[in-house]
Amino acid sequence: MARYGKAFRDRAVARLLPPESADVNVVSREIGISADTLERWRAEALASGQKNGGWTAGARFAALLTTAAMSEEEKNAWCRSQGLFPSELAQWRAAATGALERPDAAQQVPSERRQVKELERELRRKEKALAETAALLVLSKKPRGDLPQGRGRMIAMEDRRWMVEAIDEAHCSGARLSVACSLAGIDIRTLQRWRRDGGLETGDRRPMAVRPVPAHALTSQERAAILEIANEPRFAALPPAQIVPRLADEGRYVASESSFHRVLRHNQQTTHRGRAKAPERRKEPTTHIATAPGQVWCWDVTWLPSRVKGQWFYLYLILDIYSRHIVGHEVQQVESGEHAAHLAKRVALAEGVHTALNKPVLHGDNGASLKATTVLAMLQWLGIAPSYSRPRVSNDNAYAESLFRTAKYRSGYPPEGFGDIQAARRWAADFVHWYNGEHRHSGIQFVTPAQRHRGEDHAILRARHHLYESARAQNPRRWSRGVRDWSPTGAVTLNPDKLVN
Repeated sequence: MARYGKAFRDRAVARLLPPESADVNVVSREIGISADTLERWRAEALASGQKNGGWTAGARFAALLTTAAMSEEEKNAWCRSQGLFPSELAQWRAAATGALERPDAAQQVPSERRQVKELERELRRKEKALAETAALLVLSKKPRGDLPQGRGRMIAMEDRRWMVEAIDEAHCSGARLSVACSLAGIDIRTLQRWRRDGGLETGDRRPMAVRPVPAHALTSQERAAILEIANEPRFAALPPAQIVPRLADEGRYVASESSFHRVLRHNQQTTHRGRAKAPERRKEPTTHIATAPGQVWCWDVTWLPSRVKGQWFYLYLILDIYSRHIVGHEVQQVESGEHAAHLAKRVALAEGVHTALNKPVLHGDNGASLKATTVLAMLQWLGIAPSYSRPRVSNDNAYAESLFRTAKYRSGYPPEGFGDIQAARRWAADFVHWYNGEHRHSGIQFVTPAQRHRGEDHAILRARHHLYESARAQNPRRWSRGVRDWSPTGAVTLNPDKLVN
């Protein structure tokens, strides 16, 4: 049997004991000693009180340094993980403090004094860092309201005073001034300028600033000449984009096109004119949320090719976005508002809209057949609120577009086209029957749209969950995590609002 020297055993045991507390299997692989032997050596060392439980003087100082910034709960948890009692840690701290306060501390070895100073400095640094973290946490939780963001923004005087007061409070609690300013959203130089230039008493003075006229600005005579040229009879009906090139063809340069625009705008001569509609900002699409069937519908029209080149049939579909149930469809030879209005009326009667307290919203794109006067009159008579997508934005009607994609890429769709309208209607009826009653839709946890429309999805998904739990109980080793989530799909949103950072 091999024998090992005391120095070798001490080094191996030191690695197993705090503060390193290395894993016995790791040490066993590294030095080639069995784990049982290492366990025996460690037990013997602890029983004999080797190195006072394995904690040398340096290890004790390191333990005091590590736990200095911890709360009582964190310190207790650390003691449990290191095999210590909190009372031992307190004794070590008292011993270290007493040693520093003894009159003979000055007689310590220079290296020890230097080590003590470094530990004290590190302890003070960690205490400051802890105080700063707490102060910044308090500052970050204070509401900022609607303070403007971004470089160059103007902040009202009341907001400035509130911000400076919050920063000063965090600074007095231990946070560095530059870090507190950064968290508040301003630069430290901005805070210094506010205090130096009276920005906390007068507010932002940029609106009242007197700005000198640039040396290269247009003179009053040049501005008058621009107005005179723009209002000449030959240029009276032309915009600056047409005036400037014509003057250049005559060998005259008066000013740039932008200067013409600025001068005309300054004299209120840029009002929109002509038959063209004035430019306007497109508003965001309206958000609709469905929490039950019959609240939000979407509809659209798609082309079905015939075997005759250039001839098409038109499939009208109305979809309930909550259940993905096709509540109505028609195939017609032409696309018209009359067919769309007839379909809307038939679906409303079949779904009992006339007796419902809350009428549905019907969302569609900007197609002529869906925005026809006949359709709008029918929707108003039925009490259905119309909703429309933005121009040329198909994503605003995503559910209908996805449905058409499923229809045309499913097996059974004739790539060569339909022979006549009756064939197209038979295919549409078969597709709707399959989609509503047989197709397990991925967007609603793989139940059929008809099941969700009737409210049967909760019971079906609950049964699936119980089945998976039973399978997991029979063979738990095959389930490293929880069972599949079979929770029912909640509310469905059409055109959700974008989150603003």
